[in-house]
Amino acid sequence: MNWDGYQYTRLGILASGYNPVMPLVDQIQKDIVTAMKAKDEARLSTLRMVKSALQLRQVEKMGPLDDKESQSVLATLIKQRKDSIEQFTKGGRQEMADKEAAEITVIESYLPKAASEADIEAGVKAIIAEMGSPTMKDMGTVMKNAMARFNAAGMRVDGKVVSELVKSELAGK
Repeated sequence: MNWDGYQYTRLGILASGYNPVMPLVDQIQKDIVTAMKAKDEARLSTLRMVKSALQLRQVEKMGPLDDKESQSVLATLIKQRKDSIEQFTKGGRQEMADKEAAEITVIESYLPKAASEADIEAGVKAIIAEMGSPTMKDMGTVMKNAMARFNAAGMRVDGKVVSELVKSELAGK
């Protein structure tokens, strides 16, 4: 819980000092209230779903989530929505696919900006250059190093895109 800028555990013991940046969970709760006042049903339902997913993860963890863990939950929700869009499109349910796409837009607004294709390509090439001349057998290591670098830089990347770029780069060697 958060009183006067301090976070307390359930027992009321001081857990950490003042946090000037609003945690993601608190920002979402604030935005839920704003969406209610604006009577924005689509945004409200999406934010409630996000809050529910974050609370579920918090219960599973048995403790509060930090922003990295919250972002991980949001990334999972986006991936689920993308899979749903694909299924709805195959099934001829375009209105449902559009709804899922709108939810992705809302969820992405709470995540750091996604890395561009050029940024990902440059990062992958840099990792391969640092490793010398890796082969397809080293793809797992290249992927691990690339994803670690992107995470350290605070960049949000799609693992599928990185994997395809690593494959094409290693296949060209």
